Amino acid sequence: MKREYRVRKNDEFPDIMNYKRFYSCPSFTLYIKPRKEDHARIGISAGKKLGKAHIRNKVKRQVRMMCTEIYDFDEKFDSIILVRQNYLKENYQNNKKCLETLYKKVKI
Repeated sequence: MKREYRVRKNDEFPDIMNYKRFYSCPSFTLYIKPRKEDHARIGISAGKKLGKAHIRNKVKRQVRMMCTEIYDFDEKFDSIILVRQNYLKENYQNNKKCLETLYKKVKI
């Protein structure tokens, strides 16, 4: 995923989450905030409850890969993906389907 498609600043994460428009499934919670710029951005957050640093980094790499396959980046919104503990119980394909359904809910 390109750098311009990522939410990178720590100040932007609470702004998007405090907008309080979100969708959730057992593996993810997706927060959305409209944006005036010309493309979408994504931020990924994995809490310490998921495991040690190497596990969290692996999870974030997988979610980043899912996002490049699912997202169009043509929409005008920022999104934050919170990874839940149930992510580790499911396999990659089921988690990807779950993220796709959340993305389809956002587009509607």
